[in-house]
Parts: sequence; structure tokens; C-alpha cells
Amino acid sequence: MKAVLAKKQGSPEFLELEEVVKPVPQENEILVRVHAATVTRGDVVLRKMHPLMFLPMQLMGIKRKKTPGHEFAGEVVEVGRNVTEFKVGEKVFGTTTGLSVGANAEYICLPESWRTGVITSMPKGATYQEAAALPVGGMTALEILKRGSIQPNQKILINGASGSVGSSAIQLAKFYFNAEVTGVCSTNNMPLVKSLGADEVIDYTKQDFTQGTQSYDVIFDTVGNISPAEAKKVLNEGGSLLSVKTTTKETEENLQILADLFEARKLKVLIDSQYPLEQVADAHRKAETGHKVGNIVISVMPAGAKG
Repeated sequence: MKAVLAKKQGSPEFLELEEVVKPVPQENEILVRVHAATVTRGDVVLRKMHPLMFLPMQLMGIKRKKTPGHEFAGEVVEVGRNVTEFKVGEKVFGTTTGLSVGANAEYICLPESWRTGVITSMPKGATYQEAAALPVGGMTALEILKRGSIQPNQKILINGASGSVGSSAIQLAKFYFNAEVTGVCSTNNMPLVKSLGADEVIDYTKQDFTQGTQSYDVIFDTVGNISPAEAKKVLNEGGSLLSVKTTTKETEENLQILADLFEARKLKVLIDSQYPLEQVADAHRKAETGHKVGNIVISVMPAGAKG
């Protein structure tokens, strides 16, 4: 089978596609034929990280991946004899968080369950590409928004509303938390953010919301460039600043909420661009620009198939 291997830390040039031995599932593992995966900001950070930095990260359950890729969607083709939750032929999606192998490969072995990552059945009606791009940005947005104790009709501002986390946050704030939502993005992305459910959209190239007259109950900074002092200027009394620069935990509960919202057509998955497995390095270069709209998908198998 083919898999992308990270030969060294640093440049995308060190990501090479090679023929490797197809893995065999252990007693508690499933073998998934990967149809789609992604390249996230986290993949880029881990690729560029100095090897010594992985030592403290291992204490948090994060290992260096020989094959990158934190998100995937595919089909179960083999199960270990002790597996009870999944069956051959089932279409699944989830993450590889905490594992030493990633999803930028034709096949991947995963435990039926483990402490740091999640896997479940694909939402009905989703393509493999949509399902692969749903977990990380969606779960990050959902968990952080939950920390804001958002009440219906409260005013929430999403800074960085067109990225992977931001685009999910706009929709979750509007259709899950029933808040009044303002999105902040560039000029070109304003119509898109409006279409995702934002009640108001601010063009950051023309207006600094921290200098405006509008105030908010919650500000969610999905970019990580707003200081508490700046946020305080436009936060209501008792309001909170939420930031993507916090640790989050992946849970089956949150992943299932995302799947249910997708099936109910209350959550869309934005796909910026798609690359074949052979062009993972190019996908990393695109992710590094910081100007993607939504998610970057790796189509391992032909695009378009649905669960």
C-alpha cells in the first residue's frame, strides 16, 4: 500500500509517498481503507516541531507520527477478533490523535477505542471528503464554545470566521447554541460567512471590532491574535474571551453532536481545496499560507462517494 512518510522534521519536502507493508489489525483494532484525510494547522505545527519538543508532549498523549494526518473517513475492511463496536463494510470517520500513525495513507489500523482520539459511523449523506474534514475543526469549536456557557440570544463574535474552526463555530453558535452571531473575516469571505448563519459580518481589513461601539457576551478568537485587554473593550460585564490557544479533548459525545447536526443540515463542511495523496506536500504548503477557507482535504480514493 501507499503511505506518506515524514522522513525528517521541518520542510514539506521531507514528506514522501512510499510503498509500505499493509498493516494487520491486532485483537482490539480495525483496519480502515482510507478514502479521504486532511491537512490541518496541527499537522503543520507537528511537522515543523523540533524532535526534542515531542518528549514533553508524550506526557499529554501526543506522539510523533511517522505518517501524518489527524482526520480521516473510510471503510472498515477487517476487524480484530475482540472488536465489538464496528463491522466489516461500515463507513467510519474520526481522528488519529495520540497514535503514532496518521491517515495520509491508503490503509490505517486503529484501536476500537482509545483515550485521546475518536471514531464513529459516518453521518448519513456525507461524502468521505466532508466526513474527513468534520472532526478536528468541529470538535475544537464545539468544546471551546461550551466553555462560554452561551445562552440563547446572547451576542457572540467569532474572529477568524472562515477557517476550519471558525466556519464550524459560526454554525454551532447560531444553530446549536441559538446565539446572535457576528463573524469577522476578510472582504472576499463575507458572503460565505453570512451564508453560514452569521447575523452580522465585519470586514477586518476595513474595521477593527475592538474599536467599535458594539459589545458582546462572548468573543471566540479562532485566530489567536486578540489580547484580553483588547477584548475587554467590547465585552459586556461578565462576558468571556474564548481562544483557540487552549487545549481541547476529543470526545465521542461531541463527534456525535457534529454528525447529528450534519444529518439535520444544520452544519456544513467547508472544503477549501482537495489534493491527491501524491500531493500532500503541496497541501501542507497551502495550509502554511494561513489563507485557506475551511478545510484542506486529501482524496485518497476517488472523490464523491457517500456514506
